[in-house]
Amino acid sequence: MRGRQGFTLLEMLVATTILGVAVVGLLSGLAGVTRNAARLREYDRAVQLARLRMNDLLSDYKVPRNQNVAGEFDPAVTGGAVAGWTARVTTQEVSPVMVYNDFALDRIDLEVWWMNGEQRRFFRLEGYRRRQMTDADVAGAK
Repeated sequence: MRGRQGFTLLEMLVATTILGVAVVGLLSGLAGVTRNAARLREYDRAVQLARLRMNDLLSDYKVPRNQNVAGEFDPAVTGGAVAGWTARVTTQEVSPVMVYNDFALDRIDLEVWWMNGEQRRFFRLEGYRRRQMTDADVAGAK
């Protein structure tokens, strides 16, 4: 009976063990990839929200300077997550000659936050805008 073909029981056990180790490794790697994808999705949403809010702040010259302004995002926009923002507009630079209608440079610091379970996460962004000085700016500098 030397001509029989097939695998011995020992060969089958070794092959099954190797296959089991490989499958466990692949599944644990897949779990890590899924966690990273969820975390990256949160950060991507925060970046998009920060960009939208920063665009609004850059174009709204009525936002008060030198004080914090804050708000919350609509849950329909955040995918149901609790999220909000805090911003501060400060005058970064002014012309050495303070005259009406001269230009000044404003700095906008924006922090977008969101809740990840019980943990609060945040993303910070800063931007600059040019604006014309008003009589109040000139009077405040004197």
